[in-house]
Amino acid sequence: MGSKVELFARIRRDARVEGLSIRALARRHGVGRRIVRLALDSAEPPPRKTPVRVARQLEPVKILIDAMLSEDLQAPRKQRHTVRRIFARLADEHGFTGASYSTVRDYVRVKRVEIEAGAGRGPEVFVPQEHAPGAEAEVDFGDVWVDLAGVRTRCYLFAFRLSHSGKAVHRVYPTCGQEAFLEGHIDAFDVIGGIPARHIRYDNLSSAVTKVLYGGGRQRTENERWVLFRSHFGFDPFYCEPGISGAHEKGGVEGEVGRFRRNFLTPVPAVESLAELNGKLRAWDRSEDSRRIGNRINTVGQDFAAERPYLAPVPVEGFDPGLVLTPRVDRSALISVRTARYSVPVRFIGRRVRVSLRATEIRVFDGRTLIATHPRTVARGGQCVQLDHYLEVLRIKPGALPGSTALSQARASGVFTPAHDAFWAAVRKTDGDAAGTRELIDVLLLHRSMDARDVVDGITAALRVGAVTADVVAVEARRAASERGTVRGPVDQSGPGPAEIVQHRVLSLTQRRFADPAAVIAGLPADKRPLPSMTAYDRLLRFPDRAAAPDPVPAREGNAS
Repeated sequence: MGSKVELFARIRRDARVEGLSIRALARRHGVGRRIVRLALDSAEPPPRKTPVRVARQLEPVKILIDAMLSEDLQAPRKQRHTVRRIFARLADEHGFTGASYSTVRDYVRVKRVEIEAGAGRGPEVFVPQEHAPGAEAEVDFGDVWVDLAGVRTRCYLFAFRLSHSGKAVHRVYPTCGQEAFLEGHIDAFDVIGGIPARHIRYDNLSSAVTKVLYGGGRQRTENERWVLFRSHFGFDPFYCEPGISGAHEKGGVEGEVGRFRRNFLTPVPAVESLAELNGKLRAWDRSEDSRRIGNRINTVGQDFAAERPYLAPVPVEGFDPGLVLTPRVDRSALISVRTARYSVPVRFIGRRVRVSLRATEIRVFDGRTLIATHPRTVARGGQCVQLDHYLEVLRIKPGALPGSTALSQARASGVFTPAHDAFWAAVRKTDGDAAGTRELIDVLLLHRSMDARDVVDGITAALRVGAVTADVVAVEARRAASERGTVRGPVDQSGPGPAEIVQHRVLSLTQRRFADPAAVIAGLPADKRPLPSMTAYDRLLRFPDRAAAPDPVPAREGNAS
């Protein structure tokens, strides 16, 4: 092509400068007069014509190939003819071997498109779309595996993405049920500080749709609680077409789930709890504000800052995303929720309670009073038991504490600390097993009204001075709370100021009495009083001389010695 362009340029220059005729130009440059005329008409040489190959050897079987391709219009997608299958059928069924495989392949490639286009099944065309700021968002779930407390567990990644800016919110839940679906929306609305004003795009997922009405456009029968949720927050849903054909209608979030999983959840994350993982996801979402999508000039954070004013406000009133259940409390003070069991205070045994089952926790209510909160148990058949729920019955049955499930889980979670164990061991040495365990339970009851750190400080102080009683722990815990400023309840403003508060400590009198004067406890002087004596009390006896000697045995009457 380059040499022909140069030839055309020389011909045009000679004609322009020297005024040569077509015959003379053809003779000088050694070309035909047709080429000269083409050069004089246009500086760009005409494209080279590619001859159309006609596969004459296929003429006898073209009608057979066309029939096979037409049959494919009604066949399942995975059972349509491949080129190899067509080539094999021509040879096996019709004895045709007059054409090569490549010849059949070239004909099928062109003819298949013509037949599908004639039946209205041509390639789908996508029209570029513009998304107004604050108008639309997309939501989807994706599978993700997590090493949860050392166990590889299948979880679900919730993704919410604003269509205009690309700002996305991600959360991982142990389920993709409706409670996780609603909770993910609430978290997303809180993060972006608003609600899309036009609509949010969804698959036909069962958390929102109970029935797809075919033939009725995008009409759906929706879940009643989902209708209540979107009515509360004031947004409209947009349901995509069922199946793969509707995936492109929310292609932004479809690609977002995979991109986020590859970049942040690979390799498989290892965490102790989903709360820990979701804390990391919040940090990763914030770091995404500096990312640029495609060839955009602005970052995600810059586009989101411009989009935020167009979002609808979030309602002031909250919405409980939990699934409401009403199980009965069994004789072990446990309720069954889905495939797990959770404890409640023993005073509710035999009664029905109301449970709000959320994606990451469950809340148990008696009427409107919250009586228990547990993290949601992922393991099938698992138990979540709190020691505090059994303290009243353990005070009556102290022997049940050492082997109880509640104590085992309290130790594992760190609620029952080594300080508690040390106090329990010390008090059992002095008071015995039953009385010592009851004393420990009195200490555990302090956690209901005092901060856990203050109670542990009180236990440590009681062990230090050798006064292992619940009263001493309470006094020392209150002193620690005053120093830390964690005292619960109203504060008397008329009392002395901080400079006037007198600090009191529990002291061991035995330790103080025999202390070395060089290391006196709490700055007190050594006790130099003599040891107590009973001499003064002995003087008060009626017969002091006889008090030291035993009385003689009197003789019996009637007997002579």
